[in-house]
Amino acid sequence: MQIIKALTIAGSDSGGGAGIQADLKTFAAFGVYGCSVVTSITAQNTCRVTGILDVSPEMVEKQIIAVLTDIRPQAIKIGMLSNSRITRTVAALLRAYESVPVVLDPVMIAKSGDSLLAAEAIAVLRQELIPLSTVITPNIPEAEVLVGKTLQNDADLFEACKAIRNLGARIVVLKGGHRPVGTGRESQVVDLFYDGKEIRTIEGPFVATPHTHGTGCTYSSAIAAGMARGYDPLPAVRQAREFLTGALRASFPVGQGKGPVHHFFRWWHAQPVQD
Repeated sequence: MQIIKALTIAGSDSGGGAGIQADLKTFAAFGVYGCSVVTSITAQNTCRVTGILDVSPEMVEKQIIAVLTDIRPQAIKIGMLSNSRITRTVAALLRAYESVPVVLDPVMIAKSGDSLLAAEAIAVLRQELIPLSTVITPNIPEAEVLVGKTLQNDADLFEACKAIRNLGARIVVLKGGHRPVGTGRESQVVDLFYDGKEIRTIEGPFVATPHTHGTGCTYSSAIAAGMARGYDPLPAVRQAREFLTGALRASFPVGQGKGPVHHFFRWWHAQPVQD
């Protein structure tokens, strides 16, 4: 019996909608056994982040070695790294496992607006970790930080894809959720897929819902799950976009703020609470 495995290296979300919790749910939805390395513990809910406690780089290192030397995942997803010491530790360890595809979600800001990556860690991310990534999945605000300029039109987005790939990533997936195309029910999310040869567009309907917590984590971990299953990057990304669309359509309120996407929409439906 072959067990497909994937590893997430990310922060923990006590609210359960993003971070390693979202990643593990996504892996499970794809029939992939999920392992986790916790980089930071966050106290957060659907409204805000109220506390962040980083795990020591030494403990992050021990977690990674424990998983990679025994369970040996077929893909690795990287999310919140929080500071430069953790970022540098992760990069140093992954250099020994360059045959394993890495999906890097450069998490910088939470949905609530709280910072999840220290400013001094961005340079380390650019110089040491992006060159190790098979696929990097920035949203538009994250891409603006990485390229150091505001992205205002299609030409800017295309140039950003090229600039980020020049940092060493094999493939750039620039997510378009912050800039839907069209209006009303016809609105589309257009992601840009750039492999160094041509820019392809990957489209999906824009789902108008306030419950988007964990969107980026879910998308990147769905790509990692597909690659763990042996998909090439482009079909893995297309499958992940389709999965995320379904998860957004079935998203539901939990708490008083932005609820989570529904990772298990194919198996059960959220029911309203009866008073």
